[in-house]
Amino acid sequence: MSLEQIRGKLFYQGLLLGAVALLTSAALALASHVTEVDIKAAEAADLKQSLTQVLPGTYDNDLLKDTVTLPGKDGDVLVYRARHEGKVEAVVYRMIGHGYAGALVCVMGVSREGKILGVRVIKHAETPGLGDKIDPAKSDWIHSFEGKWLGEPVAEKWAVKKDGGVFDQFAGATITPRGVVKAVKQGLEFFEQNRAALLDEAAAEGAVK
Repeated sequence: MSLEQIRGKLFYQGLLLGAVALLTSAALALASHVTEVDIKAAEAADLKQSLTQVLPGTYDNDLLKDTVTLPGKDGDVLVYRARHEGKVEAVVYRMIGHGYAGALVCVMGVSREGKILGVRVIKHAETPGLGDKIDPAKSDWIHSFEGKWLGEPVAEKWAVKKDGGVFDQFAGATITPRGVVKAVKQGLEFFEQNRAALLDEAAAEGAVK
């Protein structure tokens, strides 16, 4: 085989290898794009399900697209707003508490009157059989927040009974419910501190002027 033939063969093999690499990259990029779309759709569905668990009733806007971000005690808080005929009737947002085994990620729904519509702990690492009673599938404890507001009970009673409050603690696990109660109370304080912005009242007042 001559030198020219060898060079031609190597050139051909290089082109072939490059084409295969290009096709493989294109296939991987397409698969990644399709997978990313599916993942985002699944995440959106899960998020909407979490929001509706603490938001009884019907609303005529897309919760996931009607949001506002406001500064909170531990960082920015992303708030989802539920409207009926353009008026904000309720808001949903996350608060972080601290349990025995780590962070307690709570999502809570609050009516425009400042009353709790629902609370769920959507992420935790508490001990099975003890701290996991914050899960509504394990007990009704989490429902004890519904209808409560900062005036009922009064501020000093927003605690577990062991600390002089009105909320039950769990046998052998006081830290977990204590963390949830504290997070929910902070969530109500956040609502009161940002009521106008959350309910779009500031914008409405500006329009009237």
